[in-house]
Amino acid sequence: MGKLRHIAISVPDPWKAAEFYQKAFGLEKVGETDSSLTRGVYLSDGVVNIALLNYKSDQAAGEERGRDYVGLHHIGFWVDDVDESRKMIEDAGGQYYMGEVPNKSNIFYEVKFRDPNGVIFDVTAHGWGGASKDGTEATKGPKLRYEGLEADRSGL
Repeated sequence: MGKLRHIAISVPDPWKAAEFYQKAFGLEKVGETDSSLTRGVYLSDGVVNIALLNYKSDQAAGEERGRDYVGLHHIGFWVDDVDESRKMIEDAGGQYYMGEVPNKSNIFYEVKFRDPNGVIFDVTAHGWGGASKDGTEATKGPKLRYEGLEADRSGL
């Protein structure tokens, strides 16, 4: 079964949002991201990874929302087996959205689906940076792809 370990929130300025969550809840910054789709900040409470994301295009955000959407974007579940989970998701009425498990199983990935209401969620068997599958150090997620990365904040 899956464990909820990732929450992604679409925000206009991930760094301002991160400052709020760090001050209000004591979350720890575990990294930043800057890809062709989004830029943002990753925070964690040691169990759950929170991604504060600023999408670069309407297509990247999901055209039904657009890049200016602010709010919960998607959630993520840490599962034991992505293929088995995919079967269970589809049998329950969910639909594949995007992403695939890469050939090299030691790198980070997410496979995205939509529930019957269109809500986006991820599944991964490797977890997220700063998250822990069972709440212990022994099951911490992967290190971020580019530790120390500072995303480009221009245009925010």
